[in-house]
Amino acid sequence: MTPRAPSAPAAPAEGASDELAVRRRRLTVDKAGEQAGVVSRAQLYEHGYSRGEVRAQVRARRWQTIGRHCLCLHTGPLTIEARHWVAVLEGGPRAYVDGESALVLAGLEHYTVDKMRISVPRGAKIRHRGSSLNIRQTRRWSLGDLETRGLPRARVEVAAVRAALWAKSDRQAALLLTMTVQQGLSTAERIGEEMLRVRRDKRRLFLHTVLLDLLGGIRSLSELDVVRGCRERGIPEPDKQVVRRTPSGSYYLDFRWSRWQVVVEVDGIQHAWAQQIVGDALRHNRIALSGDTVLRLPVLGLRVCPDDFFDQIADALREAGCVIPTEVPA
Repeated sequence: MTPRAPSAPAAPAEGASDELAVRRRRLTVDKAGEQAGVVSRAQLYEHGYSRGEVRAQVRARRWQTIGRHCLCLHTGPLTIEARHWVAVLEGGPRAYVDGESALVLAGLEHYTVDKMRISVPRGAKIRHRGSSLNIRQTRRWSLGDLETRGLPRARVEVAAVRAALWAKSDRQAALLLTMTVQQGLSTAERIGEEMLRVRRDKRRLFLHTVLLDLLGGIRSLSELDVVRGCRERGIPEPDKQVVRRTPSGSYYLDFRWSRWQVVVEVDGIQHAWAQQIVGDALRHNRIALSGDTVLRLPVLGLRVCPDDFFDQIADALREAGCVIPTEVPA
């Protein structure tokens, strides 16, 4: 159901019909239009409404109360933008959407946020904590970190770094950075510049490593796992995204150890689609005919039995003359 347009303000009470009062109250609708139909009680009072008039609008079911400090100037369902406006207004005058919530607002797809993250500066009074809100004080609060227009939210680069710092696990942190770059919301260079501002955090060195990998051309979490798996097992790091040119066109190899002519192709779910199977087989055969050893590494295999696949990579490299220790110290 499409939300109805914000209701026009009720007629002023008797004795208060001067033009100034009407004009001030009309500003309420304009403010609601800028905020996806949502206003705070403080904004209503600033525009001339009394508490009694606000209660009357709610009782007449022209408006609806949202949270403790907000009202919506229609009675339909709230949009995603409106819910974020509620979160910001509930957080106080200096609150803004931050972290993974700001990334979703910026267009991050295929990622679900459990609670909307709202940041306020140190010392700010947190007026409301709800089951769907995560309002936190942060020493990193700065006006320079905000988008300049619309809903108050952190810039993409700021949001990506903070989302990674606040993630529940290293894997989730790496996922957030990788998805942000992969989906074109920002670049590894811009996120890296923002990361340099972080002087101390327990995850700082890990995130530097992830960003260095992204700067090297990796664009999927599976590829990050391959490089990290090689490091942990003493396998030399491969060349990434190597271009191979053929009479029928150019394509990229996921990983190639050029010195030993070993290639590893990471197969995501898209490689199981019918339109991909023939092309993948032709490419595989072309690489093999050129003299390279080609290994396939499905993403599922990387998740459930990574050691078996890395053992095969190590065996192929040893067969080609690479010296790899059989045991890597912990």
